[in-house]
Amino acid sequence: MTKSAGAITKAIFPVAGLGTRFLPATKAQPKEMMPVVDKPLIQYAVEEAYAAGVREMIFVTGRHKRPIEDHFDMTFELEVALEQAGKQELLDVVRSVKPNDMECIYVRQAQALGLGHAVLCGQRLIGNEPFAVLLADDLMVGQPPVLKQMVDQFAEWRASILAVQEVPAEQTRRYGIVAGTAVNDRMLDVSRIVEKPAPEDAPSRLAVAGRYILTPGVFHEIANQPRGVGGEIQLTDGIAGLLRREKVFAYRYEGKRYDCGSKEGFLEANVELALAHPHLGAGFRDYLRSIDI
Repeated sequence: MTKSAGAITKAIFPVAGLGTRFLPATKAQPKEMMPVVDKPLIQYAVEEAYAAGVREMIFVTGRHKRPIEDHFDMTFELEVALEQAGKQELLDVVRSVKPNDMECIYVRQAQALGLGHAVLCGQRLIGNEPFAVLLADDLMVGQPPVLKQMVDQFAEWRASILAVQEVPAEQTRRYGIVAGTAVNDRMLDVSRIVEKPAPEDAPSRLAVAGRYILTPGVFHEIANQPRGVGGEIQLTDGIAGLLRREKVFAYRYEGKRYDCGSKEGFLEANVELALAHPHLGAGFRDYLRSIDI
């Protein structure tokens, strides 16, 4: 069976980070397993990838990340217990975490050398195919899902695509910032990308969010670049190198991003997704109205 034009079937999830901003909550559990309402962060990202047609999920992990593997593994004892108790709805929830046609692969990033290095750890599994990168810290809500929007764009443009959003000038130090020429109201032909520039040095206020579709040429660039900001191997620098050889586009996605790498963003995601929850939303809204804020 040949892969359909524009299909992205593999995704890398860099999940080796220490999650220091959430200590002590992350002392013994991965930050990616922290729940937003009733699902861990990593599951939102995996579900988004699955909805976009990805079936091979590549997790670049580190020490103490075993709970991620356990989450996407079969839990025989739990399933048997739920089945015997006649709790079919809960059994369906448990089984839906990993659909039968989804494959999970785990690669160890022995040293935390940066996002670019984490992506490079997946090179042998990606091979010579375009692929997606999803950062679980960025919980993205869109309709259709943000990565699906990007896959649809990739089918048309056949080039690397970065999800972007406009940020306040004082926040440019937090992101990769792009500049380029608009090709339509949502797509930008990127001419420059800079990692975490000071506001006075930023080429624009368009910041890269945690979703990427990349061509395999980026691996060569990452592998042959010096260390960048913070002494790390930066993905942004690899993309900057790729720009010299290939087209790279930035896509203004439709939807909302919650920065769940920050406590404020994590709390916002919990409140807003709880309000949108089909079973919890109405009661939670009534509760919020009842408290003195």
